[in-house]
Parts: sequence; structure tokens; C-alpha cells
Amino acid sequence: MLKNVAAVLLDGVHPFELGVVCEVFGLDRSDEGLPVYDFAVVSAEGPSLSTHVPGFSVSTPYDIDRLDEADLVIVPAGSTYAVRGYPPELLAALRQVVDRGARVLSVCSGVFVLGAAGLLDGRRCTVHWQHVDELARQYPRAIIQPDVLYVDEDPVITSAGTAAGIDACLHIVRKEQGPEVANSIARRMVVPPHRDGGQAQYVERPLPRSQCDTVGEVLVWMEHHLDREATVEQLAARARMSPRTFARRFQQETGTTPYRWILRQRVLLAQELLEATDETIDFIAGRTGFGTAAALRHQFFRALGTTPNAYRRTFRGPQAA
Repeated sequence: MLKNVAAVLLDGVHPFELGVVCEVFGLDRSDEGLPVYDFAVVSAEGPSLSTHVPGFSVSTPYDIDRLDEADLVIVPAGSTYAVRGYPPELLAALRQVVDRGARVLSVCSGVFVLGAAGLLDGRRCTVHWQHVDELARQYPRAIIQPDVLYVDEDPVITSAGTAAGIDACLHIVRKEQGPEVANSIARRMVVPPHRDGGQAQYVERPLPRSQCDTVGEVLVWMEHHLDREATVEQLAARARMSPRTFARRFQQETGTTPYRWILRQRVLLAQELLEATDETIDFIAGRTGFGTAAALRHQFFRALGTTPNAYRRTFRGPQAA
């Protein structure tokens, strides 16, 4: 049973991510019949810590020894966590937490601390989409799932950026103490107890890449004609290559196949139209080359883990659905 929770901090901790942990596990809601956790904020670097907000510091009497009694240890995000070193005694303590059967949870860049402790090797995990490449570079043995809000690879739980920490914390409450407790806490926080989709829907979309030596002109044409069907043979003819040479060059210069590339561009255009226009789903399906609303919904969900209508509500409000 989850009773004892500790949030362990380093210099540069993000107050919001720490606040999420405190809100879920640090408040006394016994007057509502909800469990009360033995909660502590722990410092791994002295009694007073800076945050990434100028003039905002955190002080606590608890040090790393407090982790020995915790059922759950949470590492919130912090500035420079992806590039700094960590106290060896903290890394040893996190390993010991897992070894004795307790859980660890990271919020956003807190996952780099778990990686430094060796807790990601061979495990599925996630992180904010901006940190995916760096996490993969530092910890190649980690199995990174970049499109999800959190990953429960018990006893190691990792979450994506900021608000995804709420999702992960409520997931643990739901898992340990049931949906009624998790739903009640979520209701007090005025957040959904469970969000649909993953973080792929929040990734900042880059401009189309047409900086390719031999297929660049074809990419530009494809970008402007997403509503048209084109075979590899037709695209190869535009590039003045044989289909086999074109397919090979396309893979080399874009890292994917023509089919997957155009599918991704169609989803990106659908996202833009859902965010910026009031066009119907049927119109957007035709404009993006999916043809039917059913085909758009299918490919949209496969790519982003959510539906077009839900995506529009997320970015434009419920009145836009």
C-alpha cells in the first residue's frame, strides 16, 4: 500500500513540477475520506536549493537518508538536469529504493537522474519530446517511447513534460488505491483523471524539410499536392530517376519511404487545419488526401493517439468541436 512518498530535489528544480507532486501527495484530504501520505521534500544538495525561477528557493530539513523509508520516490524536472552531474550518494540511494521493492517516478527531465543511476537500462521510458534525442544519446540501452504521456515499467515510472507528471501521479494513485481515490484527487485539482492520446499531439511541428540534394524538388511538389495520389514511378519520373534509384535516394535523404513521408505530411496539414480553421472533418480529409473522414480518423489516431475532434477541442476549446 502506498503510504510514504518523497520528492527528491537538486539545484535548479522546476517549481511547477515540484508543485504537481506536492498537490497530489502532500495535501491532507482526510476530511474527504481520502488517504493521507507521509510526504517529504528531500534535498540532495544541502538544506537550501535554487529553482529555475530567479529569487525563488526551496529549503527543507530532509536529506537523502529520508529516501530509505519511502514507498515512492519522485524526481521532478530541473534546469540543466540533462547535462549536469549528480551526487553519487543520490544515485546509490535511488538504486537501493528499487532494489528493496519501492518505486521511483520521474517528471520530465528528472528521467536523466534515473538514467545516471542505471535504472533505465533495458526498460521502457519516456521524457518531454524536446529531450528525446539527448536521452537516447546518453542512455542507448533505454527503450524510449517518445509519443506517450507516461510509461509504467514498474518499479520505474517515467513521464513526459510538465502536466504529464499529473497523469503519472494520478496513475500511481489509481493503481495503488483505486479509481475512486484518483478521481477524487483529480476533481479537487480540476484536471481529468485520465487524458486521451499522447504527447505526440503537443510536439512543435517543424517546417517541411526540402534541403535534400536529389529529391528536394520532388518533396516540394509533394508538399503542394498532398491531396493527390502519386506512385513511386510517377515521383521517380519527376526526379528523372529510375523507381529503384529514387526509392533508395529518398530513403537516404529523408530517412523514410515516400509513403510514410507523405502520410506524415498529411497528418501535419490536418493538424494545422484543425487548429486554424472551422472546416469540417470531411473537407479536411479531402484537402489532406485521406479521402474520407474514416480514413483521416484512422491515420490521425495511429500517428497522434487521439481523434481529430479531440485534437481540435484540445487546441481550440470545446466550442470548436
